Amino acid sequence: MLTALIDYDSGNLHSAQKAFERMATELPNEEVVVTKDPNVLQKADRIVLPGDGAFPTCKTALMSKTGLFEALLEAVETQSKPFLGICVGMQMMASFGHEYVTTSGLDWVSGNIRPIQPNSLKIKVPHMGWNDLIITGAHPVLDGIKTGDHAYFVHSYHFEVDNVAQRLAHVDYAEDITAIVSSGTRIGTQFHPEKSQGTGLRLISNFLNWRP
Repeated sequence: MLTALIDYDSGNLHSAQKAFERMATELPNEEVVVTKDPNVLQKADRIVLPGDGAFPTCKTALMSKTGLFEALLEAVETQSKPFLGICVGMQMMASFGHEYVTTSGLDWVSGNIRPIQPNSLKIKVPHMGWNDLIITGAHPVLDGIKTGDHAYFVHSYHFEVDNVAQRLAHVDYAEDITAIVSSGTRIGTQFHPEKSQGTGLRLISNFLNWRP
């Protein structure tokens, strides 16, 4: 089985690659690659879209790679390959992002990416550091992950979902901040599983074992 981490120049993929490779060693015939090649996405069994930075910058970068955006749509929308979006990669699953300018997303989970607006000066933006997950939905990728488990966040914008049933987890940070979304064969995490120690590694392992 081949898992492809998409490299579209939107952040350092080293830690994500290492985390996925570590968990892949526990499975037979499992391979993890970092790629910009649309042909590799066609061959892959699973797709991971990381992302760091601003929503519009990441979306532009993804679409600027020849054939990569189209290969992503083919793999996920047409072939229904399991997909994991991380941080801005998860945010791009939304209908629209409103960071600097309104930017269309993939519209895989209906909703909007909007700025975190704390109601207290004690609440800092960006939301950075560890926070306790509040699990509200069931999913195979969340097997063994429970409310109170810690995850690591770094973001200033958050996902306001239209259908709360598509939000599987959130955290309390002055308001409910979406942590995990899902739709069909697609799941996304606002936090960085590769930096979330045991919780993150468990999620990565579950994703690698997921057979939707």
